[in-house]
Amino acid sequence: MSERDVDAELVSRVQAGDKQAFDLLVIKYQRKIMRLLSRMIRDPAEIEDVAQEAFIKAYRALPQFRGDSAFYTWLYRIAINTARNWLAANKRAPSTPSGFENEEGETFNESDVLTDGSNPESEMASRQIAETVNKAINDLPEELRNAIVMREIDGMSYEDIAESMNCPIGTVRSRIFRARETIATRLRPLLGDTGNRRW
Repeated sequence: MSERDVDAELVSRVQAGDKQAFDLLVIKYQRKIMRLLSRMIRDPAEIEDVAQEAFIKAYRALPQFRGDSAFYTWLYRIAINTARNWLAANKRAPSTPSGFENEEGETFNESDVLTDGSNPESEMASRQIAETVNKAINDLPEELRNAIVMREIDGMSYEDIAESMNCPIGTVRSRIFRARETIATRLRPLLGDTGNRRW
């Protein structure tokens, strides 16, 4: 049974009145949604509040969920919209965190070292590369940042990203390409690349 099938089964149970099935969906996706919101909101307590509000909205809207998209894609969109509404209501701009989380929820912070175990110089170079990638991603415009994160960090398909972002797949491909090019441009000086190499 695929992840999508498991989610579809849980959704069907919620729609039939099984509240515990929704608890299982919350447990499954809470961490992922919190990570997503931490890209937009700085305060951990506020992230919790917005996540809770997003799950409440999802629960209320679940009777209308038809399963045309994956449950997480649908939940992702609700969480993003809830965060945007919260930011607008509180007159705040999205945060740009210094660390960047991978799929396991671990953050590459400036203190982290990506090492091959060889010597301090290579450790320093690895740290510089990680910091440069983090900064490049954080500096991207929101639509490019969201697209590259959904693809490279969350491992979502182009189809699911297009659905989440409410745009054609061609636009998603273009945004991911532009994001990769921007990151590659930032990395070239560190890698001694003249720019002839394709990324």
